[in-house]
Amino acid sequence: MNNKKALQFRLVVANFLEFAIWGAYLTCMGTYLASHGFGPHIGDFYSIQGVVSLFMPALMGIVADRWIPAEKLMSLCHLLAGVFMIAAGWYGLSAGDAVAFGPLFTLYTLSVAFYMPTIALTNSVAFNGLIKGGLDTVKDFPPIRVFGTVGFIATMWAVDLLGLQSTPWQFIVSGGLGIVLALYALTLPKCEIKKDAKPASLAESLGLDAFKLFKQKKMALFFIFSMLLGASLQVTNGYANPFLQSFGGIPEFADTFGVQHANILISISQICEALCILFIPFFLNRFGIKNVMLMAMFAWFLRFGLFGTGNPGSGVWMFVLSCIVYGFAFDFFNISGALYVDKETTENMRSSAQGLFMMMTNGFGATIGTQAAKLIVNHFVYDAADATAMETWGHWQTCWFIFAAYSLVVAILFWIFFPKTPVEKKA
Repeated sequence: MNNKKALQFRLVVANFLEFAIWGAYLTCMGTYLASHGFGPHIGDFYSIQGVVSLFMPALMGIVADRWIPAEKLMSLCHLLAGVFMIAAGWYGLSAGDAVAFGPLFTLYTLSVAFYMPTIALTNSVAFNGLIKGGLDTVKDFPPIRVFGTVGFIATMWAVDLLGLQSTPWQFIVSGGLGIVLALYALTLPKCEIKKDAKPASLAESLGLDAFKLFKQKKMALFFIFSMLLGASLQVTNGYANPFLQSFGGIPEFADTFGVQHANILISISQICEALCILFIPFFLNRFGIKNVMLMAMFAWFLRFGLFGTGNPGSGVWMFVLSCIVYGFAFDFFNISGALYVDKETTENMRSSAQGLFMMMTNGFGATIGTQAAKLIVNHFVYDAADATAMETWGHWQTCWFIFAAYSLVVAILFWIFFPKTPVEKKA
């Protein structure tokens, strides 16, 4: 194996582990919480990811630029995140049915606070390694990043097949992988700190100078709609698994694959997410950014609507189709949106603008959306805890239809108000 292939393999392993950590609990944590009386708090556990994403990645980015090389900071963050996540799992195991919200949520929050910055740090380490290795980041990074999604799917399946979806062992698996990556990160290509760089202002370091873009009507509309659509990002991560598990109380569906292996069924979403990346260049060149973003918004409408109309028996095809369209909903919005930001901003503003895009979507949007979803699900599902399984199914349907209606309204408003963008077809 030559040096370039060896470097790519090392970065593949890093990306695989990076997202395997997340996949161990992200789509099934809601089931564990619901089974231990924390159904009304599912939204809190998922929205805290958005809260910490507002400031922790930027702060760790400053540290990596000025004081601690990115690969070492990545290692330290994963070590702390892993320890706190194992502690959360260990507490859950020792407390059993007496687990309390306060200690579990605190340990989980501390873990997530140190994990979320590692996504950006992993990218920085990879870009640095590729450049030093004489490789093309645009060409060579996407095939490496795809293995992150593979890692996410791998632990989804592992946790499902090992019967850990409703247990705190999912946290211990995640934390254990985090410690493995903490050690592995120390072997990755070395990154330099910018000792001689001109000190940036706090606003510049945090990417806040990108808010100047709101003075441009087109960019202001784009970021506002990014926040509105970002509200959908964590809804199915938090509630799809508990929803599928709720069918276990209905004899007709109790033994179906979707109930017994909810995580594997949901993983179709991540598989399609990986595949849909390949379609983005064609769709952008053929239809333009506005139409591609509209496709993403209508895909979210279908994602939620199909969850509301399907069931794990004869209607399981609707769940499968919902997972397939998720690839378009997620990629056509996140990746196409990032490309649009890159194209519409100047070179000295691009990094800050990308940070603002992430802040509006995964920060403000995901936090507000998850909290709103929490209120809706709690009102229709968890506040009616004495309902029969069939009635609970109907309550869940109401929630999914509300989410679908919201996505449709956002899509219509985007179609009306966002300016038409030219289609740049390549010869």
